Amino acid sequence: MQSPFLLENESAYQAWRSRKLESYPTRVEQILVEINDPRSLTQAEYQAILHICQKTNMAVYASKTGSDPDKNIPRLLGKRYGLERLDCNMLADNDGLTSLKVVESAPRQGYIPYSNKPIKWHTDGYYNTLERQIWGLQLHCVQSSAEGGENALLDHEIAYLLMRDENPGFIRALMRPDAMTIPARVEEDGVARPDAVGPVFSLGPDTGDLHMRYTARTRSIAWKQDAATLAAVAFLEKLLDSDLPYIYRSRLEPGMGLICNNVLHDRAGFNDDETHHRLLYRARFFDRIAGTGVGEGHGL
Repeated sequence: MQSPFLLENESAYQAWRSRKLESYPTRVEQILVEINDPRSLTQAEYQAILHICQKTNMAVYASKTGSDPDKNIPRLLGKRYGLERLDCNMLADNDGLTSLKVVESAPRQGYIPYSNKPIKWHTDGYYNTLERQIWGLQLHCVQSSAEGGENALLDHEIAYLLMRDENPGFIRALMRPDAMTIPARVEEDGVARPDAVGPVFSLGPDTGDLHMRYTARTRSIAWKQDAATLAAVAFLEKLLDSDLPYIYRSRLEPGMGLICNNVLHDRAGFNDDETHHRLLYRARFFDRIAGTGVGEGHGL
């Protein structure tokens, strides 16, 4: 495989790195696309979003749908980009999408995404089995909170690039198959999910595209206890806590959304009031955005 993300492919990496960093956006406004209706993109709107995703693995859109709660808004947008194989996780709605809002009743009670608490840096589905990794992610805002709820976003390929430039040993450590363990989650009726052991960085077996599984949480993760892994994790944490120009910060307002190849992201805490009850739809996919693969000459 000639993937630039394999350490032995140094010349391919340097060529990819040069293309990746050339004119790379450093402001969230540069990855924002204004569109009319996500359910029926014009060809120009489709191309604008795709072009940005090819560069940064993500795009933010601002549509005119406002607080329309139609779930076809994110569903049809995702389908246009080849995002169809939904991860219907345990707490998803019956249609496979997840309504992210404050919930104070079982079974969602006690899970941070259904609270107004901040969520640390992560990629979605980091606890999934290796056969069910999340490659694509969408968020669509129906209603924003009264205050707070901003997201920070970082292209996982940029995180890889900065770590490899600093020390290729970081990448070697985080590609080990036992680099990160997510402990089993035990519910009242027994074990709902066994230990999930795997790498942080891995490659699509057929495409060579980069995948990342990560969480900055400390209670739900066990890192391999060797010097190389711990040094790599510490460096990554330092990157995420910095003011990197590659980190975008944005608050989704009604009608806005994110489509991405499961990039690193966090969420600030927020507060609702009587007229603002934050509601976002989330969709997780086993698909990557079509036309953005490194083997297709993109991710550049």
